[in-house]
Amino acid sequence: MRIRLTKYGWPQVVVFPVLILIAMVLCLLVGLNSWSVWVIYTVETILAVLLVWVLYFFRDPHRKIPSEKHLILAPADGTITDIETVEQESYIGGPAIRIGIFLSIFNTHINRAPCDVKVESLTYKKGRYKNAANPASGKTNESNALALVRRDVPGDKLIVRQISGAIARRIVCEAKEGESLQAGQKFGMIKFGSRTEIYLPFRDNIKSIVKKGDKVKAGETILVRYE
Repeated sequence: MRIRLTKYGWPQVVVFPVLILIAMVLCLLVGLNSWSVWVIYTVETILAVLLVWVLYFFRDPHRKIPSEKHLILAPADGTITDIETVEQESYIGGPAIRIGIFLSIFNTHINRAPCDVKVESLTYKKGRYKNAANPASGKTNESNALALVRRDVPGDKLIVRQISGAIARRIVCEAKEGESLQAGQKFGMIKFGSRTEIYLPFRDNIKSIVKKGDKVKAGETILVRYE
């Protein structure tokens, strides 16, 4: 089966497999002269699994985007770690619902727009690389925040934050200020384990569709429905 790879994976999607293949060849050449058969087999198997995982990590699976307008979709694959009401005065201007998604090294790491939006601004912040499964990492870790405005009614202000984790060292975002994104449209990724948060204004007519511990898929899983 053909696996589509994301453009956001370059150059790692080329460099890492090449390095692994070189290591496999070198291990085989050295092993034939000095290692037992089972050692050669074990090392080659480990490297082969690593090669498959690298390619698998940068996969770009097809997603069926819901056509309904009064929705907020998951901006990332992963596990819901927290759903909380917080104060977000700087952009949203009051109480906001924050939904945190943890992306393990086995999740697809492509980020997608949660609905039809316009990008108002981008704010990159340097920081640490703590475990992204902990909601507190959103306050200390390296991050990139997209300030968005819904293009559908209600025209709410939203924030999507890409947050690095203990392994992640590279945030990719190709969205630009003033650009319009369609619901489910890809705009970047975080490489090797991370966290994505979405903030939306607290409203009485908002119904959360997910709960803590749920598995979600970017651009496909409904997080919130406006009633």
